[in-house]
Amino acid sequence: MKQASLFIAAIGGFTGVALGAFGAHGLKNSLAPAQLAVFQTGVQYQLLHSLALLGLAVLLRQHDSSLFRWTGRCFVVGTVLFSGSLYLLALSGIRPLGMITPLGGVALLAGWFCLALGAWREGHAPAA
Repeated sequence: MKQASLFIAAIGGFTGVALGAFGAHGLKNSLAPAQLAVFQTGVQYQLLHSLALLGLAVLLRQHDSSLFRWTGRCFVVGTVLFSGSLYLLALSGIRPLGMITPLGGVALLAGWFCLALGAWREGHAPAA
């Protein structure tokens, strides 16, 4: 997962920037403002979690724990489901696609929970 996290973070960052530019320039005249906002939310979450995955790749080089590896898996699945469903929803207008978005959100939350739990177990949490 160490090498995969770095690679996926790079691809996620690259495609996030490309999709952001596409949304800002290529879609601004063809989508309604509400649809464009949905698309941009997908871009924001994709870029945020690409950066988080980049940080995780660095962390995994020092602390290769199963919880940190699960963090990466959850971030990848969550980003694909959350951002991907928002992209499809904005571009197609198919409302039932919006039912996939919360599943992605739960996966992202699970990733952050795994990261916190892993930090706690590895002794990286602040002392109380």
